[in-house]
Amino acid sequence: MKFSITLSGLLSATVVLAVPMPNPVAEPMPMPTPPGIPSASSARSQLAGLTTAAAVDDGTYERDLFPTWDTITGTCNTREYVLRRDGTGVTVGSNCAPTAGSWTSPYDGARWTAASDVDIDHMVPLKNAWISGASRWTTARREAFANDVTRPQLWAVTDNVNQSKGDRSPDSWKPPLQSFYCTYARAYVAVKSYYSLTVTSAERSALTSMLNTC
Repeated sequence: MKFSITLSGLLSATVVLAVPMPNPVAEPMPMPTPPGIPSASSARSQLAGLTTAAAVDDGTYERDLFPTWDTITGTCNTREYVLRRDGTGVTVGSNCAPTAGSWTSPYDGARWTAASDVDIDHMVPLKNAWISGASRWTTARREAFANDVTRPQLWAVTDNVNQSKGDRSPDSWKPPLQSFYCTYARAYVAVKSYYSLTVTSAERSALTSMLNTC
C-alpha cells in the first residue's frame, strides 16, 4: 500500500497546529490597592519597631467610640469613597451611593456586582486598636483612624468574610486567600506603625510568618 502526502496537505496541517488553543482559565480580576502599603522589607523594619505588650481589654470598648463614616469628598462618605476607589466601572447617584459597578474582594477573590454584598473592613480592627493603645486617644484621633483613606486601613471586601474576621488580629484570623498574606501583613503593620499601636507576642509571630510569604 502506498501513501502520498501533498504539499497543500502539509500546509493545512501546519496552519491547524499554529492556531492557539483557547485558555479555559479566566483571567484574575485586578485586586484593589489602597495607598501606603510598604514593601516587605519596610514592613519588617516597621514590625521590629513596634512595642510588644499584652492587650489591655478593660471591657469599656464600644464601636461608637470610633465615629464613622465621615464625609471625605463632595457627598461621599468614607464607605462610598472606598467603594468608588476600589471598584471597577463604578457609577454613583447624586448622593454618591453606587448605582453600578463591580468589586473584587482581595481577602477571598470573590467578585460582586452589588455594593450591598461588600463591607468596608478596617485592616486593624477598631477593638484591636482600642486594646493596643487607642483607649488613650482623643475621640478626634479615633475618628481619624476609623476613616483613614490615606493609609491601607480601609478595604472593600466580601461582607461575610469581614464578619468572620470581626475584631480578630492575625494570630487568630487570616484571609482565606493565602496569596494575600503578604499584602495583608504589610498593610496591617503599616497601620499599627503609623498609629504607634502595640502588638502581642502572638500577633508579632503571626505577622512575621505572613511576611515570610512575600
